[in-house]
Amino acid sequence: MADLTEDLAGLTDAIVRPLVDEADELDITASETEDGNIIVEIRVNPEDAGKVIGRQGRVIKAIRTLARAAASRSGKLVDVELID
Repeated sequence: MADLTEDLAGLTDAIVRPLVDEADELDITASETEDGNIIVEIRVNPEDAGKVIGRQGRVIKAIRTLARAAASRSGKLVDVELID
């Protein structure tokens, strides 16, 4: 399952990196929780947070939807969080 977490981190990176101005401050980590779910954490420059969230949260919702769809075959639940 480590491959899945790495794949989800890569997918999230590919989506978020073009959105932010400070790409060198972008940090994406994916880890598996005790109950087997996967958490993807996105850390960006505070000025770029609005770009990742989008208007009314549309961009972050779309990122979450894509990550969940990518993991759907494995039966794992995925949560994508933007960390302040």
